[in-house]
Amino acid sequence: MKAVVLTAGEGTRIRPLSASVPKPMLPVADRPLAAHTVDAAVDAGADEIVLVVGYRAETVRDYFGSEYRGVPVSYAVQEEQAGTADAVNAAREHLEGPFAVLNGDNLYDPAAIDRLFEACPAVCAVEVDEPSNYGVLSTTDGTITDIVEKPADPPTNLANAGAYAFPADAREWLDVPASERGEHEITDVLGRVIDEYAVTPVTLERWMDVGRPWELLEANEWKIGELERRLDGAVSDDAHLEGDVVVEEGATVKPGVVIEGPALIRSGATVGPNAYVRGATLIDEGAKVGNGVEVKNSVLSPGATVGHLSYVGDSVLGRDVNFGAGTTVANLRHDEADIEFTVKGDRVSTGRRKFGVVAGDDAKTGINTSLTPGLKLDTGATTTPGEVVERDR
Repeated sequence: MKAVVLTAGEGTRIRPLSASVPKPMLPVADRPLAAHTVDAAVDAGADEIVLVVGYRAETVRDYFGSEYRGVPVSYAVQEEQAGTADAVNAAREHLEGPFAVLNGDNLYDPAAIDRLFEACPAVCAVEVDEPSNYGVLSTTDGTITDIVEKPADPPTNLANAGAYAFPADAREWLDVPASERGEHEITDVLGRVIDEYAVTPVTLERWMDVGRPWELLEANEWKIGELERRLDGAVSDDAHLEGDVVVEEGATVKPGVVIEGPALIRSGATVGPNAYVRGATLIDEGAKVGNGVEVKNSVLSPGATVGHLSYVGDSVLGRDVNFGAGTTVANLRHDEADIEFTVKGDRVSTGRRKFGVVAGDDAKTGINTSLTPGLKLDTGATTTPGEVVERDR
């Protein structure tokens, strides 16, 4: 079965992290977000991966190449973001026989993708507390009978998780009219398949739609939490590593460092001396954590640097961010209310009591900068020495 993986979107809700990297290529543990989806498809037996690309397509092509884990990789270009059915239709010429469709910005329970491929035609589903926010599936005797988009009165709590195994006929049904929101929806294709075939719901044990910065943090908490201890890099005898800590070959952990897993220190990264890393933390390739720094439950993207005597908690730092010495991130409100963050111009709740800052690529802070909870630093943003930053910049 061929697997179509959708990676064309920019990810406007996750800005500024997507300013130079498409959302599906943002880091989740030891690989890009989309690679977790592709790996699940390969493990399920996909004989070809078709990646639908658009925004910053070269980033996707450079990572996956023409072959990934021994499986051929093809590319289809979605010229404009016109919906999921439009994205799959862009890959139409590559489709022969049954095919799967997976979202490159979702994390799936890999075992469910196995079952999805086996049960074709099938759809992955997940039980949710607020089904009115999703496409809701109705079932009878183990077969899907209907799908309704974001109903005010949901008939079930079974949400469409955006992973499909379609019969070969569905290739001819991809050219659907635009919906009320102006997009060509894959759920319209699914509706036709439901009318023509017995479609099996495949329940996911765990699933995440990664759309906003704190969800990227949560995705890393999930995947870093699955790692098993491995110390292949240079670890000082005077460092203390507890639990499931991975230090990749080419990484350096200096004297006096304490790391409490789960944590991942990637190749080329440097930690210490005398640093403290805890929580589900990713120190990505080439990132640097300086002397006396504490990093807690955060993502440091490739090339990010946190200067000495700094604190970074519950935060996401983009590529080549440079926090000056003594930078302090606040990650908790005094009233203990959930932290809010700006998404597409609106302040929305993250649902998290602890959340620090999101810094876009190349952002820089001056020494002794203080950053308040839920703060966004845009790509290339700067602060002055000793500044207290309380508004997005």
